[in-house]
Amino acid sequence: MTGWQLRATLLRPADADVTPVLRTVGAVASGRHDAPTIGAHRADTGGAGHGRTLDVPRYSQRLHGGAETRWGGGGDSWCSPTCISMVLDFWAAGPAPDRYAWVTPPGPRPVVVHAARHCYDRAYAGAGNWPFNTAYAGLHGVDAFVTRLRSLVEAAEFIAAGVPLVLSAAFRSGQMPGLDYDTRGHLMVLVGFTAGGDPVLNDPYAPDDDAVRRTVDRDRFEAAWQAGSGGMAYVIRPASVPLPPPPAQANW
Repeated sequence: MTGWQLRATLLRPADADVTPVLRTVGAVASGRHDAPTIGAHRADTGGAGHGRTLDVPRYSQRLHGGAETRWGGGGDSWCSPTCISMVLDFWAAGPAPDRYAWVTPPGPRPVVVHAARHCYDRAYAGAGNWPFNTAYAGLHGVDAFVTRLRSLVEAAEFIAAGVPLVLSAAFRSGQMPGLDYDTRGHLMVLVGFTAGGDPVLNDPYAPDDDAVRRTVDRDRFEAAWQAGSGGMAYVIRPASVPLPPPPAQANW
């Protein structure tokens, strides 16, 4: 790729008094890269973000299984809007109760239903469209974008800066101790690292909120993240919270 062109079209009803506002336009491109070999990037203790865990609330997507079948089916398929809801509430930026009062019955957490409805992509009948999810986050007064990170070393810079990340990984049951299920692509919130550098996750596929917090092997997770999505990440934070300094070849 030698370049790209973006076009934004703003629409409103003909009789509307309000005017659409465009705050951010973003694009990301990545070349071919090989996923890391397990064990190739062994963590050193004392790295950026090591020993820090952010207090991101824990929400289980599976609590919605069977209760709501619109907007992609709920339950098993709402990992992305559930992660977005966790991060928005971490920043105290989630929607006010009157905005999701239409959710009836309210169920375990109506704010997740609200997010799934507004992130739903009718073109492929799912709520996991990456730009749709960051656009939904952006409606709540935060800056949000999709990028690709090269490694957990880069991801740890965000944790050190106090910014949780939403990451997409793919793995098979038995490949990721502690996450014993198959997924072709699953979103989780990276909330921190142990002192030894292992990732600490909020995994919305847990059966209930209490089981959402998981710690996984660093090398195995990094391989599943890089191979599964090329290191994809949602970066969501208030404009008042600075991003970490970007690397020489900037990807944020």
